[in-house]
Amino acid sequence: MKTYAHLSDEVLVDLVRNADERAFTTLYDRYWAMLYQHARRMLQNDEEAEDVVQETFVIFYNKAATMQLKETFSGYLYAVIRNRILNHFNHNKVKRKYLHSLKQFEEKGGHFADYDIREKQLAVLIEQEITALPAIQREIFELSRNHHLTYKEIAEKLGTTENAVRSNLGRAIKSLRIKLGDVVMLFLKLILFFKLF
Repeated sequence: MKTYAHLSDEVLVDLVRNADERAFTTLYDRYWAMLYQHARRMLQNDEEAEDVVQETFVIFYNKAATMQLKETFSGYLYAVIRNRILNHFNHNKVKRKYLHSLKQFEEKGGHFADYDIREKQLAVLIEQEITALPAIQREIFELSRNHHLTYKEIAEKLGTTENAVRSNLGRAIKSLRIKLGDVVMLFLKLILFFKLF
């Protein structure tokens, strides 16, 4: 079995463009620890750092077939992870603002001008996370949420089993809960934006 470890990033990226899994794994192994350390310094959280590194490699893998690098591969990875970290900070900022607004709303028992804005921002955030789900999980989630189909109906529509539907929906909900945290549960409960459960 030939080794890929000696190959340059450029050669490996070309191989990944042609769906070479070993080339992808080699790049992943080559850069994972460095990216993780960078993300960990910025985020100060092990799990969140792992998440953004995973997201970075998923983005690369999904775009590899059509991407044209205008920089080094390492430069590309650092640019992607920087954007993921900035998105993470913005995401947390929206959550904190919403929680603060929600607390004020509950304490005052009234309605204030930016509550609707915060509600819309959180709704956009939720939609972004739903869009980021793997295709099959997103499709099952939306058939359940938007069309109110049962497991059986979804399974028939997609030509799969009820267990597969149940499993994918469970993973989608778990992923959303991890990404959006308890804020989304409050949001869903208080304003009935989505009916997940």
